Amino acid sequence: MMAKSYVIAARRSPIAPRNGAFAAMSLADLARPIVLQVLADAHLTPADVGELIVSNALGAGGNPARIVALGAGLQERVAGLSVDRQCAGGLDALLIADALIRAGQHDVVIAGGVESYSRRPLRAQTFADGRPSAPYDQAPFTPWPDRDPDMAAAADDLARMLDISKADQDALAVQSHARARAASHPELTPLAGISRDPFTRDLTLRHCDRAPVVSGTITAANMAVAADGAAFVVMVSERIAAKLGARAVAFVAGCTVGADPELPGIAPIAAIETVLAKAALTPADLLRAEVMEAFAVQAIACQKGAQLPEHIVNPQGGALAWGHPVGASGAVLAARLYHHLCQTNGAGLAAIAAAGGIGTAIVLRAD
Repeated sequence: MMAKSYVIAARRSPIAPRNGAFAAMSLADLARPIVLQVLADAHLTPADVGELIVSNALGAGGNPARIVALGAGLQERVAGLSVDRQCAGGLDALLIADALIRAGQHDVVIAGGVESYSRRPLRAQTFADGRPSAPYDQAPFTPWPDRDPDMAAAADDLARMLDISKADQDALAVQSHARARAASHPELTPLAGISRDPFTRDLTLRHCDRAPVVSGTITAANMAVAADGAAFVVMVSERIAAKLGARAVAFVAGCTVGADPELPGIAPIAAIETVLAKAALTPADLLRAEVMEAFAVQAIACQKGAQLPEHIVNPQGGALAWGHPVGASGAVLAARLYHHLCQTNGAGLAAIAAAGGIGTAIVLRAD
């Protein structure tokens, strides 16, 4: 029988817009309380952890996972593994953890992501004579500038291609905020005196009409705000799950696929179809789907393109209502999915798009 991995704890911080509540906090400051909380939830100690996998998209190199591991008091032997697949990295961290556990390398792995949009370093290229270029915000995601669109422009192109109106996008944004305000969020751990997502508000269509235009139909209201935050899960082997007697949710399948870099918003569709086939499931078999809302149009396109029943997608709101802490966003989805499945029996999906035309999806199951 093939070895399995299980999620036995999952938490996230509140998500705060950049230059807001968490602006002064380092990556280690953001991650440490969440790492310690998931260990406490799992009834494990730092000495039990074999590896820590951390997704981070904007930290500009180094090994953030090592900094987080040391800052959280994990054993020095935990080297820390950093992942940069941009928005998809938070879910990819779970895929790597699953592979390490199934291969017998570790029994306990913490996986997730952390992002400080507020404290990201300036990026600049160096010319041949050593002079730095002007700072830039978006790194290149393809070797072809004409096939490497600005993310908001790509979202607007997708809206035109699929005939998704601004009204449709605004309606989803309003719904996302309303759902998030009405829901409880058991996966949330207070941080720095903040116990809720500060961006979530009573958004109305009138607000949407007055929101600044970013690109065509894309406005500040129907795209996720850049944000700071962290999210982590504890994944363990079947032996450890049985020993602890915890509420274990099985990691059934996961995949990451590349697609058209000019249409990054719909890359998750292929990932969703692939992971459901691996899990021998159909969209109708799912109890819940946490789908990233980097842009309202992207969330609509993925829900329809993957034929996910509308009522199971983000029923407690999504990133439109709290924000997009890039490298942590996939792990936020996983934490939310885990806590829902802890209350029921069945399968759920988390899926996310990333710049460059990348989609990642995972399936978890509670029995």
